[in-house]
Amino acid sequence: MGNKYTYACTNCGKRFDSDAIHYLCPDCSANFPNALPPKGVLKTLYDYDSLKQKGITLSQLNQNHWLDLLPINNLKSLPNLKIGNTPLYHFDKLGGESLDFDLYLKDDSQNPTFSFKDRASAIVSAFAKEKGIGTIVTASTGNAGSSLAGICAAQGQKAIVMVPASAPVAKLTQIIMYGATIVPVKGNYDDAFDLSVNATWEFGWYNRNTAFNPLTIEGKKTVSFELLNQLGETVPDQIFVPVGDGVIVSGVYKGFEDLLKLGLINKMPTIVAVQASGSDNLVRNLENDVFQAKPSQTLADSISVDYPRNFYMARNFLKKYKGEWITVSDEEILEASKKLASTTGLFAEPAAVAAFAGMLKNKKSNKIPEGSKNVVLLTGSGLKDIKSLENSLKIPEAIEPKIIDLINLFNRNTDNAD
Repeated sequence: MGNKYTYACTNCGKRFDSDAIHYLCPDCSANFPNALPPKGVLKTLYDYDSLKQKGITLSQLNQNHWLDLLPINNLKSLPNLKIGNTPLYHFDKLGGESLDFDLYLKDDSQNPTFSFKDRASAIVSAFAKEKGIGTIVTASTGNAGSSLAGICAAQGQKAIVMVPASAPVAKLTQIIMYGATIVPVKGNYDDAFDLSVNATWEFGWYNRNTAFNPLTIEGKKTVSFELLNQLGETVPDQIFVPVGDGVIVSGVYKGFEDLLKLGLINKMPTIVAVQASGSDNLVRNLENDVFQAKPSQTLADSISVDYPRNFYMARNFLKKYKGEWITVSDEEILEASKKLASTTGLFAEPAAVAAFAGMLKNKKSNKIPEGSKNVVLLTGSGLKDIKSLENSLKIPEAIEPKIIDLINLFNRNTDNAD
């Protein structure tokens, strides 16, 4: 087709030219029940053979900010904000306990709107800019919406965000402050998602929805490129990824898969998909012939999904590359939240902490090989969702500004600790 990239349906394999805007494969997604994950999610494929013939190297790709493997033509189309290149912290101890493996925490709360979702929003926004599109719509439980709103504010684009009425106030505040049009929806994320898609057809807006717009995966895969660069061009042994819709885990896979196809790495890391046990609709169905959903109930709102929209692509990746999966309870997430913050100084939202809780669970079960390199993706700031932590906070009563009262307070705390 002569283009930089093409799209391929993850179900039927049909190819689509990238000159036009595409969402789902029209054949596979036609007449598909709303009460199931959609089929026909598209994967973006590049001219890997041509790049190999040019002898492209990791250093060259990194020097050009990976533009050869991105669905945009010019880096100047990206927002003038520091997106990506987030810190990767190394730990050999947790709370005084020595680890017999290398632990790395990738802190994507350092993105402009404090979440991993900025990676996807940046690519979608840049693509829209190159196509002369001024309005972008998305459905979100909060992070994707605040991300799109912030990125569009930087780009001079209009963002329309449809959210469940129950979304955390901190995230809704961000959306409003960035100047986006917010549309609260009576219902859950899936209801907001369906309305945003219908609005796309009705008004001609460009849609950012994950597992609907294939370019969101292309934005999220950039974390894989960064990890390889930050680890000295070494592929980590394991990466723990929080999972809701299945788009982030697919993005991580896609980044490494691109490099495998170019012959620039020789192995795929073991990806560990971590879901909340109260919202395990993706991992619980990985071995099932027929998808069966159950209502999600978890404090980790960003990964609370009844019908994981990227189920089929995520399953394909996990099966093909022998990935692993695990679930963690809300109690384990809360416990991990305290441990993460108090032992590393990193405060992440519950959905992000799920990945850390999964790592701790595997560590407790001796499932992390000695000497291995393990990465945990921390995908959002703890300030995004304070309400879910309120019941676990113990704030002392105020005291008089007197030394004796301070001594008594310390004594009481010591007695309680005993």
